[in-house]
Amino acid sequence: MGWRKWIVVAAACVLAVPLAAATYFRADRAIRVATGVVAHNVCSKTFVSGLDPQTVFSETMERDGLRRLRHLLTFHVDRAAKTVDASVAGLLASHAVFHDGLGCVLLHGSRAPYILKSDIDALKVPKTPPLLAEIAGPDIVAPSDPALKAALDHAFEEPAEPPFRKTKAVVVVHDGKVIAERYADGIGVDTALMGFSMTKSVVNALIGIMTQQGLTSPSLPAPIPEWRGASDVRREIEVEHLLRMTTGLALDETNSGFDPSSQMVYLHDDMAGFAVKAAPVAPSGAHWHYSSATTQILARAIRDAVGGPEQTLTFAWRELFNPLGMRDVTLEFDGSGTLQGSTYMLASARDWARFGLLYLNDGEVGGKRILHEDWVDFTAAATLDTDYGAGFWTNRSEHPTAKGRVRAGMPRDSFFASGDLGQRIVIMPTQRLVVVRLGDSVDPTGDIRGLTRLVKEVIAATQP
Repeated sequence: MGWRKWIVVAAACVLAVPLAAATYFRADRAIRVATGVVAHNVCSKTFVSGLDPQTVFSETMERDGLRRLRHLLTFHVDRAAKTVDASVAGLLASHAVFHDGLGCVLLHGSRAPYILKSDIDALKVPKTPPLLAEIAGPDIVAPSDPALKAALDHAFEEPAEPPFRKTKAVVVVHDGKVIAERYADGIGVDTALMGFSMTKSVVNALIGIMTQQGLTSPSLPAPIPEWRGASDVRREIEVEHLLRMTTGLALDETNSGFDPSSQMVYLHDDMAGFAVKAAPVAPSGAHWHYSSATTQILARAIRDAVGGPEQTLTFAWRELFNPLGMRDVTLEFDGSGTLQGSTYMLASARDWARFGLLYLNDGEVGGKRILHEDWVDFTAAATLDTDYGAGFWTNRSEHPTAKGRVRAGMPRDSFFASGDLGQRIVIMPTQRLVVVRLGDSVDPTGDIRGLTRLVKEVIAATQP
């Protein structure tokens, strides 16, 4: 998520200007979103990724909306308690706590969050060998081709002036094997890194697996108890509308701190419980707007279908991570025990690449179909007149942005998982390539120019 500069105006209003009560509370919620972003991200990146908290804080404060708060917003890490607190001038504090194997969760008030009772270590031990062949040995795979080396050099180089790109990891997989990778200082092949909204693509995979197993289908009515018997268009919302963010509900995401998606993530224990109460504002299937909240509703649907919080985690490891040989993964859950499906999964760059290979291979791994037949084409098909598919962004579109990426060097049939600050998994079926780029690019595009250059140069180095 990006953060608009006018959050700072809201902060000034709360801290310095007397306002009517209603206005105050709107500003209060927006600023708590900002402190929530800092507390949660510093917590996850410190205790899961093992990064330096001061560096994480400094990089987080470079975002729009947070940048001008840097002299007021402070944080404190308690390593013994494994907690992070953030506040603006000592007010409007947010508190995040780490639980081993489960990442971090924000605490809201005195009510304790639901903490899963799963044996994470046991879940990570597959009952059968991974279906996906090993993509690399234990050592970092340095590029042997000079053109590939140059592509990685360019991916990590910095401009003379900000915004800086801050690339953390790049992994290139061709024909199922890592042929080149590079990591920033302090990061290695097993460092779990934040995926942000790439987590939405993982939710897509879980729904695809459930569809393959007959547990759901995109054409079915959304299994939301609160919508049953509704006298409005909510009764017409299907699973596909949630996947494609076309529910028609008032859940548009503006990243302002006032929008419902932002407040859902950082102000509510039961995120989906908050989201399903949104009012309809358009017919389902007729209007698209990016919305983390719709994916979170899907995350609760997954929880309900498989039997609960612990069963969700078991399902993800048994049906997705273990078959792909993914190991360095942390799934975070909200305070109600629902997978935080919109934003907070961490995984190593290689594991993100393994995930991409599932889609490169059309949903099959080791001769076994994991995703429903045609699921990958369904996922990569453009929604309405946008360049968004279903949990992925796509170049299989007539949208000007998609055409611009194609002109810059990304293949026409490629599609990609995308997260805040330039987290990307680019899937290129024709070229048999997966390219992963992770970092902290505060450029509003997530350094899309750098990504397209990387993709173009990797294609040139690998294709005859």
